[in-house]
Amino acid sequence: MELSAALDLIAEVPDFPEPGVLFRDLSPLFADGPGFAAVVGGLASTLDPAADLVAGVEARGFLLAAAVGYSLGLGVVLIRKPGKLPSVAGRVEYSLEYGTASVELPAGVVRPGQRVAVVDDVLATGGTVAATGKLLEDAGAVVSGVSVVLELAGLGGRAVLGREVRALRTV
Repeated sequence: MELSAALDLIAEVPDFPEPGVLFRDLSPLFADGPGFAAVVGGLASTLDPAADLVAGVEARGFLLAAAVGYSLGLGVVLIRKPGKLPSVAGRVEYSLEYGTASVELPAGVVRPGQRVAVVDDVLATGGTVAATGKLLEDAGAVVSGVSVVLELAGLGGRAVLGREVRALRTV
């Protein structure tokens, strides 16, 4: 399946999780084998070839990072919501377009100097990815880039990050 056709599988859900928010649902894309494979290949092609690890943010980022990491033979770092890890290297709180949240890095999985590529589903305000980058850098890693399936350009996330971002589609 062509990448553009795969990205057309993303559904738009108005007023979720609250009125005025247009949620981009990747569930139909994940459920389509050829579409999912096209997106994983597209994301893998955007990563820094010198990356040592792929980081994914709970929960949809887990699916993408695991598939991309597997396809490239790289390990995966899972950035978790609070209360899910027995040993935490760090925690960062951030703002979303509709609230606040926190993410945590598991202790002992990132070594200083490792190049880590961040992979996620949607770049909106940039809070989640910025928090992920801070966690990784606080652990001594180098964030080698950010790759997302979909960028919501009107929410300004790219400007907040101040780092290279590659999006398979920008709306």
